Amino acid sequence: MELVVDTSAIVAVLASEPERRALVTVTRGADLIAPTSVNWEVGNALVGLLKKRRGTLEDVRRALRIYHQIPLRFLEVDLETAVELAAKHHLYAYDAYVLTCARQQRCGLVALDTTLLRVARALGIPIVEV
Repeated sequence: MELVVDTSAIVAVLASEPERRALVTVTRGADLIAPTSVNWEVGNALVGLLKKRRGTLEDVRRALRIYHQIPLRFLEVDLETAVELAAKHHLYAYDAYVLTCARQQRCGLVALDTTLLRVARALGIPIVEV
C-alpha cells in the first residue's frame, strides 16, 4: 500500500511526539511517498527546534540520522496544479504539494496537520487516521 506522508507526521516521529507510536504502526509495511519539498521542510522544522531551544544540535543530528533511515520515495509534483489548489483552498504551498502528490499517486495520506486533513477530506483523498 502506498501512502503520502506529510512533514507533520515525520517530525512527530523524529521528535518523539505522543503520536509517534501510532504513526509508526499505521505506516509499517507501507510504501511511503512525499513531495520533494518535504525534505526541506523537515530540515526547517528541525532548525526550528533549535531556535526555540527545544533541542540541541546533537538532538537534531540524531533526528536526521533517523530521518535518513525512513524509506521515503520523493516525487516531483505539478507546480501549477499545486499553486491552483493552494489558491482555491487558502493553503500554504507546502500543504498543496502534499495534496497534489496524494492526488497524483491516487493514494492515502498520513498527516497531523488539521487544515491539511480537512482539505484532503474535501478533495476525497483517503486519510489514514492516527
